[in-house]
Amino acid sequence: MRRTLLVIAIGFGRLGLAHNDEHGKGKPEVKVLSMAAVSEKIDGKKAKATTVEVTLKPGEASAPHRHPGPVFGYVIEGEYEWAIDDNKAKVFKAGDTFYEPTGCLHRVSKNPSDKNKTRVLAVVLHPQDVTDIVIPEKKKD
Repeated sequence: MRRTLLVIAIGFGRLGLAHNDEHGKGKPEVKVLSMAAVSEKIDGKKAKATTVEVTLKPGEASAPHRHPGPVFGYVIEGEYEWAIDDNKAKVFKAGDTFYEPTGCLHRVSKNPSDKNKTRVLAVVLHPQDVTDIVIPEKKKD
């Protein structure tokens, strides 16, 4: 039990959404809801599914980042502005779902509202040995 709690605590510390240097509006709150081993394998490796709830205050955004496995998302509350790779940004509303392929650039992750918070449920399927489910995009020189 202690080991499980330690793993969850360490995971929570590492799961914060990428650095927010260029946004300056704070950092989204990330709450780990579950981390579970699954029978599927990713690239021949044992896999895990990590479920998080991300809360963004009005105007809050995360910096561009990637994930080490596919992401399945659901907007619980509010609106969520989202874009991957070079695709045009979309605004999802409560009840909408989205999918991100492994390793794509999650370049827009934002609450477009200036009044209401946004809550998103995200499930990331990833290799069991991965310690960070969010990989910050390196700034280009």
